[in-house]
Amino acid sequence: MDLKSEFQKFPVKFDAPLSAYTFTEVGGPADVLAQPHNLEELKDLLKVARDTHTPVTILGNASNLIVRDGGIRGLVILLTKMTALTIDGNRVAAAAGCELKAVTDAAAAQALTGFEFACGIPGSVGGAVYMNAGAYGGEIREIFHSATVMTAAGVLKKLYRAEMGFGYRKSVIQTTHDVILSATFELKTGNHDAITAKMDELMAQRRAKQPLEYPSCGSVFKRPEGHFAGQLIMEAGCQGHRIGGVEVSTKHAGFMVNVAHGTAQDYETLIAWVIDKVRAHSGITLETEVRIIGEK
Repeated sequence: MDLKSEFQKFPVKFDAPLSAYTFTEVGGPADVLAQPHNLEELKDLLKVARDTHTPVTILGNASNLIVRDGGIRGLVILLTKMTALTIDGNRVAAAAGCELKAVTDAAAAQALTGFEFACGIPGSVGGAVYMNAGAYGGEIREIFHSATVMTAAGVLKKLYRAEMGFGYRKSVIQTTHDVILSATFELKTGNHDAITAKMDELMAQRRAKQPLEYPSCGSVFKRPEGHFAGQLIMEAGCQGHRIGGVEVSTKHAGFMVNVAHGTAQDYETLIAWVIDKVRAHSGITLETEVRIIGEK
């Protein structure tokens, strides 16, 4: 199939290195990379993909993600240009590509509380809903009202909290593979100064404890029941270990940072090494939280 002839009418990039878009700064090329600005552009792209049987990969802002060095075949859609945000009473509606920080800042400006926990998560609304993102004792499901999604057949539908199958770092979308277009969150009226003070406190904690100065995929592993992944990794003596250009952070062992032009393979090899070391030391098998996609 000649993808260039099929998608050349759109403002897309061909053979685009995804390392330029991922938070890890790794990842091979996408055959076709698109960044639609609105629902109509997205629908048009997906229709062509369906008609031509082109595989489609939808990404938020590629934060908690590792794209392999071989890249991704077919059409890759980044939703980072879909950033509409509105507030109606105590409900905040945001498009899938809207950064969580923008949503939390907008909520705080209107003295709406409940979203403070997410102020430092470097993700997008779509990805946060997809993963039921959480931090500092809060999770998306606690404030989630509804989401508008598109099915593989191009049908729009609305899903409410009871239909989302939220669990620890999971939602039903991981099974249905619907495309999250937007989400609405239900917050409560609070005190503006108290809300901003809480956000400032959480951001200070994040800066003090996490290696924000390096490219990374965020938290690599899920939290094992009754334990903390970072502590298990540290106790197993993994902190500071480097494979290629990727290192287990010396600041927070739950993070792996790209310190010297690392590759996706460096990440995968280091992840496997850490899992083995932790299992040998504690008997606990860590599970990855980060998504790993693409071809080697």
